[in-house]
Formats: sequence, structure tokens, C-alpha cells
Amino acid sequence: MLKRAYNHDCARPKFAIMNPELTYTLPDYQTASGGADILMHTMERYFTNVDHVELTDRISEGLLICVKENLLKVLRNKGDYDARAEIMWAGSLSHNGLTGTGRIADFACHKMEHELGGMFDVAHGAGLCSIWGSWARYVYKTNIPRFTQFAVNIMGCEMNFHDLEETAIKGIEAMENYYRSIGMPTSLKELGINPTDQQLEEMAEKCIAGGGGSIGFLQKLQKEDILEIYKMAK
Repeated sequence: MLKRAYNHDCARPKFAIMNPELTYTLPDYQTASGGADILMHTMERYFTNVDHVELTDRISEGLLICVKENLLKVLRNKGDYDARAEIMWAGSLSHNGLTGTGRIADFACHKMEHELGGMFDVAHGAGLCSIWGSWARYVYKTNIPRFTQFAVNIMGCEMNFHDLEETAIKGIEAMENYYRSIGMPTSLKELGINPTDQQLEEMAEKCIAGGGGSIGFLQKLQKEDILEIYKMAK
């Protein structure tokens, strides 16, 4: 099975009426999965090698913090109208491209998750959570300052000026702990799947086929890189 995205302005609505009350009956797992996707759509743009995007950084950081905090609120109280409204507003801003202004987006995790979803029919946001930590550990050395900024400004980690790499790792760990706090998986095992080596190979192959031979911008990932990330995520 091939799973591919279709990106065109004709797929965008001219307007949308969003009513938080219509989301009250969503199961917690789907609520958390949707919130995780909002986070990831901004994080895929946040982790970039493009410099001098300070305003977009601040918009992104505020959005990520807002979603993290309000997602916890709605999981505690399904009827929290205001928290759900904040999340829906954040979802619009995250998905309309605003948080990518001035950047070149990465979206490697999305492409890898699309293959997971195509083969195993998992919830999209949950699939993203299951591989993000492995992706982050594989690529963070490409731009340690970007990961330390994420750790300090979004995850609230203390900056270790003597060891930026330690700060970067703490940020990755903090994000994984957050995923766990909202009931999201941080590995393929926790996602409930156990791909064979052949299936991992097939997903990696389809991933680069859909990406023109490689995926990602923060760090270009070839087939062998994608396969290693999948294996790390098991």
C-alpha cells in the first residue's frame, strides 16, 4: 500500500467553523493523537537550519507551549471549552503554514510515519510520537543549538553552557516524557506494532521513493538512515 500526501490550495477550505463542543466526545487517545499532530506540524518546521527566523521561532514556541498545557487540561476535563478552543486555534495556525514562515521545513518524521500508517493503519499523531525521539537522537548533532533552544524555551530545561549536547538530550527526553504523560507511545512497541526487518526495509524504500531519493532538511536522510531510525524506534 502506498500512502501519499496531496498538497494544493484547492484542498484548503475558504473558511471553517470550529466548535470545540463537537470534540467533547472524542476518546482521550484520539484527542492526544490530534494534539500531538498539531505539535509535530510546528516542530517539523521549528527544527531547521535556516537562521534569522526569530519572530517565527517565538510564534512557534508560544504555540507549542500553549498546546502542551491545554492538551493536559482537556485530558483532565473533557468539557473544558476554553482549553479545546485554544487547541483548535493552535491547530489552524500550525497547519496553515504560519509557523513555517521564512523557513525550509523538515517533515522527515511525517514521511516516515506515513509509511507506518500505510502499512499498519495506526493513528497518525501516535505514530509520529513513536518515532520522534529516535529521529531526534539520530539528527540532533547536526544542529545542537537548535535542539538546546527547544529544550530551554519550550521544554523548560536548564541550559548547561558547559555542555550544550547534554541540554539537547534533556530536551528530547523531556518531550518523550510529555508524550507519555498524555498517553502517547514513544516506541513502535508502545504503538502496538512489531515490524519485521523486511517490513522496515519496505517502509524505508517507499519513504525515499516518495521523497525523491531522500527526505528531511535539517539532515538529509537516505534509505540507510531511515532504516536505522526505524530500528532505533522499535
